[in-house]
Amino acid sequence: PFSPDARIEAGWLLRRLQRGEALALPHSRPMPALGTQCHELRVKDKNTAWRVMYRIDADAVVIAEVFAKKTRTTPQSVINKCQQRLRAYDAAVGG
Repeated sequence: PFSPDARIEAGWLLRRLQRGEALALPHSRPMPALGTQCHELRVKDKNTAWRVMYRIDADAVVIAEVFAKKTRTTPQSVINKCQQRLRAYDAAVGG
């Protein structure tokens, strides 16, 4: 789990996104492999690099996954899980 400091940083970055601020590196980067408007939020912790996979919709910031980054590239299993969750979200909200 996030340390208290990392939790505060993640919350602060998510709040900025909710206010409509566009984040860029080093805090966020686009993730077109997930879909349109999908990004990876980067949160550094003491010994862990956390990633929050999210999509920006007109009325929400949709969090698809949070995981500890352990490799240089995002694992395909994480990408697949995010795509599945975003499809389920879209089906549930009629998007």
